[in-house]
Amino acid sequence: MEYDLVVRGGLVVDGSGSPPFPADVAVRDGKIAEVGEVPGRGTEEIDATGRIVTPGFVDIHTHYDGQVTWEQRLAPSSGHGVTTVLMGNCGVGFAPCRPHERDMLVKLMEGVEDIPEVVMTNGLPWNWETFPEYLDALDARELDIDVATQVPHSALRIFVMGERAARHEAPTASDLEQMRKLVAEAVEAGAFGVTTSRNMMHRTKAGELAPSLHSQVDELCALMDGLNQADAGVFQMIPAPANDAEEEFAILRRIAEHGRRPLSFTLLDVPGQPGVGWRGMLRGLDRAREDGLELRGQVAPRPVGMFFGLDLSLHPFSSHPSYRAIADRPLEERVATMRDPDFRAKLLSEEPEDSNPVTLALIDAFRATHEWDNGKPDYEPVRDNRIEQRARDAGLSVAEFAYDLLLKNGGNQLFYLPAANYTEGNLGAVREMLGHPDTLVGLADGGAHYGLICDASFPTYFLQRWARDADENERIPLAEAVAELTSRPAAAVRLLDRGRIAKGMKADLNVIDLDALNLHVPFVAYDLPAGGKRMHQTADGYAATIVSGVVINRDGTPTGVFPGRLVRRAQACSAA
Repeated sequence: MEYDLVVRGGLVVDGSGSPPFPADVAVRDGKIAEVGEVPGRGTEEIDATGRIVTPGFVDIHTHYDGQVTWEQRLAPSSGHGVTTVLMGNCGVGFAPCRPHERDMLVKLMEGVEDIPEVVMTNGLPWNWETFPEYLDALDARELDIDVATQVPHSALRIFVMGERAARHEAPTASDLEQMRKLVAEAVEAGAFGVTTSRNMMHRTKAGELAPSLHSQVDELCALMDGLNQADAGVFQMIPAPANDAEEEFAILRRIAEHGRRPLSFTLLDVPGQPGVGWRGMLRGLDRAREDGLELRGQVAPRPVGMFFGLDLSLHPFSSHPSYRAIADRPLEERVATMRDPDFRAKLLSEEPEDSNPVTLALIDAFRATHEWDNGKPDYEPVRDNRIEQRARDAGLSVAEFAYDLLLKNGGNQLFYLPAANYTEGNLGAVREMLGHPDTLVGLADGGAHYGLICDASFPTYFLQRWARDADENERIPLAEAVAELTSRPAAAVRLLDRGRIAKGMKADLNVIDLDALNLHVPFVAYDLPAGGKRMHQTADGYAATIVSGVVINRDGTPTGVFPGRLVRRAQACSAA
C-alpha cells in the first residue's frame, strides 16, 4: 500500500479559512502526504462521502496537568474532535515542585480547579521535581491525543519562595531572578510559555488565596523576562474580573510592552464588572494591534456555566451541617435520608457554613439556576425559568422549592447556571467577542472542575451553534469556524506543525457528519483514581478522529490506541 491511511471523498475544510473543497487526504508516517485526487491505496481507508474533513482541533486552555499522568484518554476533550491540548493554564499545576511542598499544590488545585484531593493523592506519581523533569515524565506517556504545557506561576512561586509564597509576601530581587531563570529553563526544555492568575475566586478549598494573586507587575514582568531570555514562549493570564476592566487591561498591556511576547487573557462578559467592561477590552485590543503588540482575548463560545446537583460538588445544601454529615454516603443513601420528613425539616432550618466565601457565594447563586429537565442541553435558557422565579410563583422559598427538585431522577437532576457571557439573556456579547480579529476560542478547561463545570465540549458546541444552527445574520461561515478551532489557536501558541490540512503537516484530522452533530447532557461517572467522580459529555457526529494518522475514535467510540505524545516547543517549530 502506498499510504497508511486515505480519507476519501469528503468536503475538506482545511483550517486556513479558505472555502471548502472536495478532496481525498492521504497520510504516510504520521504526516499528510497528499490532498486532492489520490489514486494510490491506503492500508486503511475511510469513506468521508457527505461529511466534512477538518484538521484536528487545538484546545489552548485546559488543565490536564494531573490527568495526563494517571490515564491515557484525555476525556472529555478527545471525544469532541480535539487532537492537541495546551495545559498549565491559570497559574496552577504540579511542576516545579519539591516533595515537601506537594500538599500545597494539591490543595490549591483542589480549590481552583475542583479536583478532589484524594484523586490527586492517589493518582499523581510525583516522579519529577523540576519542570524539565516533569516534561521528561510526560515524555514517557502514551495518550490518545497530544499534550503541550506551560509553566504555572503559583507552582513556580512556591518552588522559589516556599511558605513566603503562600503568605503572599513580596519577592526579593533574588526571588525574581530565580523565577526568570526557571521560566527560561522550562521553555528551553519544551514548555510553550508561562501562565498566571489575578482572579480572586482562585483559592484553596479552605478559602486561602492562590499564591499568584497579589503579585505586583514587576513580578509578572520577571516571568516575561524568562520568555525573553529563552527568546520564545507565550504568556497567559486571567485578569481580576471584579476589578475595573480598564485598569486590568492596562496591566496586561504593560506586561506585553515589557516583553513584546504574545500574551492572551481570559475575556468574559462578567455581570457587574466595573469600568469599561468587555467592550472596552476589545477597544484596547484594537489599540494594541495598531501599536504592534500581540495581545489576544480567549473567549468562551457559550455562557460560562456551572452545574449543581446532589452528585456534584455543589448544591443548595452542600455546606449545611446536617448534609455534610451524610455527604460521603452513596447517592442512593443520601436520597433516602433526604426523603425523611424529619431530616428535611432539620436541613431547611440550617444555614450554610464554610470558610471559603467563594463557596458560599456560589451556593447562593443557585437561585439563578435553570433545571435541565427535557433530556437536552439548554445553554440559552429563558430567564423567567430561573429557580427563584419558579419558587416565587409556587409561593415557596428557594430552599423549599429546590429540595424536592434535587431528589428527582434518583438524585441525578442537573441545574445549570449561566454565570458569565449571558447578562442580557442572550449570546449577543459572545458573538461580538468571537467576531473580533484579536480573540481566540478558549477557556474549555478540560481536565478540571470535575464536579462543577463541563465545558470541554466547546468545539462541538461552537460548530453546532455558530456554524450550523445560527441565524444568517450571526452565523460564522464554516471555513472561518474551522480555522477558529484549528490554525488560529495553533499559530497563537506556536504549535506550527498542525492546524491545517496541507502536505507535510501533522496528520491530525476529523471526519464529521455536520448535520448529525449533537451534544448530550453531561453525566457523572466514578472513574477517577480512588473512585473519584467527574462529569463527562458525549456527542454524536464524529465519524472519526485521527491523531498522527491513527484513528483514536470511530463513531464516538475509542479505538483503544494511543498515538498521542508530549509536544515540546522546539519540536513543533522544527517539524513545521
